[in-house]
Formats: sequence, structure tokens, C-alpha cells
Amino acid sequence: MMALSFPNRSRSYDAAGQRVRFIGYDGLFQVPFFVDIDVFAKVSPTPESAEDDYLAAFDAARASIQGAAIKAYSHGRKTMYVLTATDFR
Repeated sequence: MMALSFPNRSRSYDAAGQRVRFIGYDGLFQVPFFVDIDVFAKVSPTPESAEDDYLAAFDAARASIQGAAIKAYSHGRKTMYVLTATDFR
């Protein structure tokens, strides 16, 4: 298994799934990750600002989110990973 990396800084808000999506890479393989919005407990957006607020919260916590993603990925390969508040304890 190669090391997981995050060369692409893009992320997107999935309103239907109530989470933020980002991509990690293991060599040439894309590894999709999602962060439940519950992780951003201090964010209380209005319906009009939800996307911007959650993406800003993601950006502010990017280092710890990527650390949690690396830890989750180290437990074995999955088709996608959903990080929840328990992944940050």
C-alpha cells in the first residue's frame, strides 16, 4: 500500500448527504472521502450560507481532517470513507 496523499485541494458540499466530499490518492487510485457536517459542530449556517460555511470550516480544519482520513485509510481499503465526529477523538 502506498502512502495516501492529498495533492488536489478541491472539496465540495453535498447538501443531500449533509457532508463535505474530498479526494485522496493512493498512487494512481482515487480514494473518496466524506466528512459529516456534525464534525463542524460550531458551524451554524443559514440555508443560504450552508455551503460556504461548511467549506470554510473544512478548510480551517483541513490538516486534522486529512490526518483522520489517513488513519481511517490505514485500517483497510474501502470504496469510500465517511468521517464522523468519532474519527476526531
